[in-house]
Amino acid sequence: MSETTRAADGAATSTGAGARTSTGPVAATGAGPGDEQALRPHAEEAFAGELAALAAADDRPRPARWNLSPWAVALYLLGGALPDGTVITPKYVGPRRIVEVAVTTLATDRALLLLGVPGTAKTWVSEHLAAAISGDSTLLVQGTAGTPEEAIRYGWNYAQLLTHGPSRAALVHSPVMRAMAEGRIARVEELTRIPADVQDTLITILSEKTLPIPELGSETQAVRGFNLIATANDRDRGVNELSSALRRRFNTVVLPLPASAQDEVDIVSRRVEQLGRGLDLPAAPRGADEIRRVVTVFRELRGGVTEDGRTKLKSPSGTLSTAEAISVVTNGLALAAHFGDGVLRAGDVAAGILGAVVRDPAADRLIWQEYLETVVREREGWKDFYRACREVSA
Repeated sequence: MSETTRAADGAATSTGAGARTSTGPVAATGAGPGDEQALRPHAEEAFAGELAALAAADDRPRPARWNLSPWAVALYLLGGALPDGTVITPKYVGPRRIVEVAVTTLATDRALLLLGVPGTAKTWVSEHLAAAISGDSTLLVQGTAGTPEEAIRYGWNYAQLLTHGPSRAALVHSPVMRAMAEGRIARVEELTRIPADVQDTLITILSEKTLPIPELGSETQAVRGFNLIATANDRDRGVNELSSALRRRFNTVVLPLPASAQDEVDIVSRRVEQLGRGLDLPAAPRGADEIRRVVTVFRELRGGVTEDGRTKLKSPSGTLSTAEAISVVTNGLALAAHFGDGVLRAGDVAAGILGAVVRDPAADRLIWQEYLETVVREREGWKDFYRACREVSA
């Protein structure tokens, strides 16, 4: 599935904790005036009912400190039905074997690296794996070019440090350190954006399952149940290659783009519906036609060929991921709801498609204009779409 399903990367997709989008019914936080609702509840909150039903029905062996068995974790991600009739919604649309390999990896002493182009649901899958296994997806390190070593190891409360000197009380535990001590799943997003010397902080943690604290002459040892999920892609600029020593500590699972147009349409439709509920947007009648058009445009430009295989196309500089398709349709749904008649039409998605395709104002605009004139203009039933795109491209 693609970020997809992040889509989503994104997308699923997108990948930072601060940039995540809503995935389901909004859960009340119970904090703040009037019990304000979270815009983007964590997976374990949004799908608490499904997780509880799975735990009650799950009679298979569970690894230490796992809330569910590996079989139940896979069912949670892929969707299905329980004997009592409870429906488990799919969180990931893609090859079953990919999910099974990812889940079984986490049941061993090997860490898991989810690799894929932007928008292939790396963050989405990572979050739901942690939610299903540990009941907590928040032990997260967001990788950036400025991520310090302390984000992975530990820091210090300097008031305590200056007053009492180095001590356990003065330690500030990183998410990874907490996961080690509590036997949970830690997550590292965009591992390849972290500087190489900071990346290698993970080597001892993953190989020896211990985190030395030389200032105290001590260490934190990982207890059973601890493991780590990292996500990475090598498509974007500014990435730092993993050292061979660190890569050996991971079992790498590559998340592919959706295999078929129908899979991608299903992913986009489901995520847009969930996002719309979270944002209190009305359901869009006849929105399926526009979703299919958006997906078709993205797949053709991404693949460099029309869906019938007859016309070769130039691909723009952007990734045109499933997560971006979800964003385009969600924005179009908001336009239709607030400034239209509530029906999702070509004019509601045209501007979003233009923004997604034309990243380089010079080269990408020429590619888009050529696609409009040679493909969209001649496609039966797409006249309204062609006019809407021409209008926003002028």
